[in-house]
Amino acid sequence: MKSIKRCQRIISLFIILFIGGMIALVVKIQREASFYMINSEETSLGMVYDRNGDVLFDGTGKGEYPDGHFIDVGNLIGDDKGQMENTLVANNIQKLNNYSFSTGLVSEDGKAAIYTTLDHAANRAVYDAFGYAEGCAVAYNYKTGEILVCTSLPSFDFTKGYDDIANFKSGTLISKNMYGTVPGSTQKVSTVIAALEIMGADKLYSKRYNCTGSYLNKSGDRIDCHNAYGHGTLDIQLAIENSCNPFFAQLIEDDDLPLGKLKKVYETLGYAVNGEDEEYIDINGIKCEKASTTLNDPYEFKTQWGCMGQGDTLVSPVQLMIWQSAIANETGKVTMPYLIDHVTNVSGKVKERAKTQTSDRLFSADTASSVKEMLLTNGQNNYSWSIGGYKVGVKSGTAQVFEGEQENSLLVGFVDDPSLPVAFCVLIEDKNNTYLTTENIVKVMLDSLNNDLNG
Repeated sequence: MKSIKRCQRIISLFIILFIGGMIALVVKIQREASFYMINSEETSLGMVYDRNGDVLFDGTGKGEYPDGHFIDVGNLIGDDKGQMENTLVANNIQKLNNYSFSTGLVSEDGKAAIYTTLDHAANRAVYDAFGYAEGCAVAYNYKTGEILVCTSLPSFDFTKGYDDIANFKSGTLISKNMYGTVPGSTQKVSTVIAALEIMGADKLYSKRYNCTGSYLNKSGDRIDCHNAYGHGTLDIQLAIENSCNPFFAQLIEDDDLPLGKLKKVYETLGYAVNGEDEEYIDINGIKCEKASTTLNDPYEFKTQWGCMGQGDTLVSPVQLMIWQSAIANETGKVTMPYLIDHVTNVSGKVKERAKTQTSDRLFSADTASSVKEMLLTNGQNNYSWSIGGYKVGVKSGTAQVFEGEQENSLLVGFVDDPSLPVAFCVLIEDKNNTYLTTENIVKVMLDSLNNDLNG
């Protein structure tokens, strides 16, 4: 009798284990089927849309679109052909899989889709405004983190294919907004933040340095100003507005700005200093390079030059932009950027939705308020005519690249308006060979966003 009961218990245990195993197998198949289908010849992909429902990627490939419809966001959105890795589609392709284990392969009726935060019309307007120039432009809502504009030139319409890939211009298959670039004098914003954090506003505003057109630093190296005649005696506000290199060289040498504390603030801002390992900002799977610089000696040329956005300093346009959120919001905290608003599955049900997130505090609210006022004053005094109709806080920069053979132009800033809370960064490459200015691009960008968001 006991042996019968023992056998019954063993058989029951085997049955339970078998049923459990089958359940686990079904769950595993349900979860992983999409992975295997996405890598099979039977794959059927969903769509990518902008914030207004305009198509940015057609997974079925059956839609009809005007020539060049995708070119303004082609190297950001990407496709499923494997030529572009650091793109939205490449890093979120399983979200687009129109396959369900329970319903089988779905093609035309599948509703798997990514709904982005991008404004396609604004991206196209900015792309067109570049004309024959190259560079990039990025803008986002500094309250929510929604990326609205992210265009990079040269680009291409991926519906045209890759048959001519050998003749593509350098940079065609990447969004330059995500990669480090020489920031020029836009870097001075970071240096001002560091000075305010270390000295405090009263002491920094009390500093006065003279500019005669060049400055011989304490190591005997010459720091030239873009104004050969000099600016005379400046305070920090005038130094920002005039982007005066001799002023900032003397500020870096000042005993009230110890190098150790300067490095600490830069590291808190997110710089990899003196060869530290570089990390990435993750934007829905897209890797955005973090800033890097060299700070060894406050009296040497490389350190001073690095604090002015030359030397070894590299910063991505995205990072230059998101620092502006910590200033515009007067919190010292960055609003983290994102591209995907929500995702739907094959049945059209929303399965993911974005949430606004902020970083840890990078600098004090008092510092944020002080820098905000500096940039707004600069905007009012120097950009009210070229970016008319908007209350902007801005800082420009000229970056020497290719050993000084080429100059790039940058403009970073924000709109101080609750109805258009936009922070931005614009980069125009080889500025001396184009009539275009960064202010032109910003004006087009803001007009387009304003019409679409508030029109």
